[in-house]
Amino acid sequence: MRLGGLQKMTLLDFPGQVACTVFTVGCNFRCPFCHNSSLVVPANLPELSQAEFFSFLQKRRGLLDGVAITGGEPLLHADLPAFLKEIRALGYAVKLDTNGAFPDRLRAVLEAGLADYVAMDIKNCREKYEQLAGMSGILPQVEESVALLMRGSTPFEFRTTLVDELHEPADFAAIGQWIAGTEPYFIQGFVDSGDILAGGDRFHAASAEKTTACLEAVRPYVPNAQLRGVEA
Repeated sequence: MRLGGLQKMTLLDFPGQVACTVFTVGCNFRCPFCHNSSLVVPANLPELSQAEFFSFLQKRRGLLDGVAITGGEPLLHADLPAFLKEIRALGYAVKLDTNGAFPDRLRAVLEAGLADYVAMDIKNCREKYEQLAGMSGILPQVEESVALLMRGSTPFEFRTTLVDELHEPADFAAIGQWIAGTEPYFIQGFVDSGDILAGGDRFHAASAEKTTACLEAVRPYVPNAQLRGVEA
């Protein structure tokens, strides 16, 4: 398991928990708007050793409630379950972020009770999915992960980063039909981190009007749809 960094405390990444966020290195997707490109295609990325990470957790017992694991794509790593077991052995709750590309590994984590909460990205509607993921042939795996979460018992959320140049309200209507239900769904605003995979100034946040239109398009199917990190 390669770790690319640590955010020592967050009140936002893990609902209801005071948590830290650890970043795993590597991702199979090549989303052009990805804001963590240094984790996706690592070059001279300084890495965090597991010994350093677990030493940090030992010292924060009683101060932090949980660990949010993001990337990159955590499920890219076959040794993730052992990593999660060690975190849970220290008494921490676990939130897992995923792009849904590894349903078999996700199922194994859930069946072993190694995740208390899962956040899965929904890149776009089915018709545009592989274009945004930058990877062909991936939709069946993503669909399987969506179905796995929706029929399971582990609390979860779906979320989509709204990029002005890549999404339209009709896309969100289609997403809503796909994931219809009462589970939390968040539309997140795009932020140019300066570490965008496609580089340059190609992508922008949507206007307040367009953001509202996208939210209204999905709500007939997902009543709990909300905005996160953006105002409309």
